[in-house]
Amino acid sequence: MRPRQPAKKPHLPNSPFRSQPVPDVPEFAVNDRVTHDRHGMGSVVRITGDRMEVRFGQSTVSVALNSSKVHPL
Repeated sequence: MRPRQPAKKPHLPNSPFRSQPVPDVPEFAVNDRVTHDRHGMGSVVRITGDRMEVRFGQSTVSVALNSSKVHPL
C-alpha cells in the first residue's frame, strides 16, 4: 500500500510569498535518447497520449511523459 501524498495548498493571488515554480516538462520525440534513474539509458520507441514506451536494452518500459525520473540526453 502506498502512503498518501499530502494535499497541495493553493496559492492565493494576493499572497506576498512566491508560488512554487512549475517544473519544465521536456518534449520527447520518437528515437530520442533518454536516461532513466532506475533503468539507465534508452531510446523512445512510441508516444501515445501522456505515456511513452522506452527501450532499455532487451526490455521496453512504459513511462509517463511528465515523470521526473526520465531525462533527455
